[in-house]
Parts: sequence; C-alpha cells; structure tokens
Amino acid sequence: MSDRQAREKRALIYALMAVGMWSTVATAFKIALQHLQPAQLLLWASVFSIAVLMMVVSWQGKWGHVKQLSRKEWSASLLYGALNPALYYLVLFGAYDLLPAQEAQALNYSWALTLAFLSVPFLGQKLRPQDLIAGFICYGGVLVIATRGNVLGLEFSHLLGVSLALISTFIWAGYWILNTRDQREPIVGLMLNFIMALPILLIVNAYLELLVMPSWQGIAAAAYVGIFEMGLAFVCWLQAMRLTTQTAKISNLIFLSPFISLILIFSFLGETIYPSTLIGLGFIIAGLFIQQHKSAAQKAALKATVQD
Repeated sequence: MSDRQAREKRALIYALMAVGMWSTVATAFKIALQHLQPAQLLLWASVFSIAVLMMVVSWQGKWGHVKQLSRKEWSASLLYGALNPALYYLVLFGAYDLLPAQEAQALNYSWALTLAFLSVPFLGQKLRPQDLIAGFICYGGVLVIATRGNVLGLEFSHLLGVSLALISTFIWAGYWILNTRDQREPIVGLMLNFIMALPILLIVNAYLELLVMPSWQGIAAAAYVGIFEMGLAFVCWLQAMRLTTQTAKISNLIFLSPFISLILIFSFLGETIYPSTLIGLGFIIAGLFIQQHKSAAQKAALKATVQD
C-alpha cells in the first residue's frame, strides 16, 4: 500500500468515526434534556469538551500555538466562543427541547444551504441558478417537516421549536463565515472557543438559577455530548480533511448521518418516524446535493489548480 493510499484510508476511518458520533447527536441531546435544562446541558458539556480538547492539544503538541496568539486573536476567540458554542448550542438545545428529535435534526441539516446564501452578501460569492433550485427544494423539505406534511394548511407542529431550529442554522452559518478569517490552528481555536464561552455560560446559568449539581444521569449525558459531539467528532473530521486529497468524496459521507440518526431515534427514543420527516429530509438532502454539484468548468478549474 502506497503512502497516499494509507493516508486516504486513515482519512476515511477518521471521517467515518466523526459521522458515527454525529449520528448519535439527536438521540444524545434528547436523553440529556430529560435530565438537564438546555443552558445546564451546554455548561456541563462544555466543561467536558474543554477537558478532552486540552488532552488532544497536549497529545498533538500544539500548546505552542496558544503562546503565539496575538491580542487580536484572543479577542476574536471571545467572539467565536460567544457564537459557538454559547449562542448556537443554546438555541439548538432549545429546539431539541421543544421538538421531536427527528424534526430538530432534519431541520438543522439545512444549515449548509443557509451558508451558501449568506456567503453571497458577506463573502462576495455569486449565486448560481442551481443554488436557487437547491434552495427551493431544500426549504420545501423544511416546510414539509415543520408542518408534518400539512403544507397547504401551514399548520406548524411547534412554531417556536421550528423557529429555533432554523435560527440555529443562521448562527452556525454565520460562525463559519467568520471562521474563513480565523488564522488560529483549528483544534486550538476550537478549544479556546469553549474556554472563552465558559464565563458566558456560567452567567446565563446563574441568571436562570441553574447552578446546581445535576443528577449522575445528567452528568453522564452531558459528558457524552461534550466529549463526543462537541469535541472528538470535530477533531476526527479535521483530521480526515487534513489527510485526504479527495475532499468532496469524504465530505459526502456526512449525508449518511441523518439516516443513521433516524434509526437510533426510533430504536432508543421510541419515536415513531413520521412519513413527513422522511420526505422532508429527502428533499433537504437532494437540495444539498444539487447545491454542492460543481459544473464541468468548475471541475476543470479545480483540476488545473491541483496540477499546478
């Protein structure tokens, strides 16, 4: 096996590990929210995430990157942390608290299309005809899920929950737009985001009178969410992207996650999977495939860049 093949094999393993962890997200969130309020869950999960990310940074020998950060980058870390994890997960956990897991996770997958649309005004990217088609299909799927199939009646299953799920996609997309200017080492940057968010989360929990010791079940659930969903999943995904030369092929693995997630939701939460969820999720995934498809000219330009 050549060195390149070995790297691609490792990239595939890391990517599948990340997809596997992300597939448990909806189930883990709902179980955790049975024992904790959304703000409590985020606070305790962040503590565990900081711990595991510190261990990863130590294992990879990247503490030198922390020492080299400028004052501007430390200030930026506070902004990044306020967006992710603080604001994003507070809103997302709020959506999961109000909606069935199947609906919350399906609606959240529309963030990639939100990113494409927000990139037009904020990054100066051009909107292609296929982006508009993808948007129509994708948000058609959102409407099917949000109304549980009663599209013409426009009767939303839970308006606040649906609104929070969609707002979370804008926050997440906004975070990644800001992230295009982030010069920090990725894993170090993620660790600092959680560290900087911790005082914010302590203040929020104090205001809501939630600074109490949770049950062991709540702690265990928060530990799982913090270690795997917020921590190791991103580490594995970043490792996969660093190793592979076939980014598009690896990236497409993420589309396995929502369908595996539905199986877990049915098996562990006992939710009856609505036909509207399957139809709507199908629309969302189809829209994202269309949006990510590159034209022949784009593929030729990319190939030329790689060869240069």
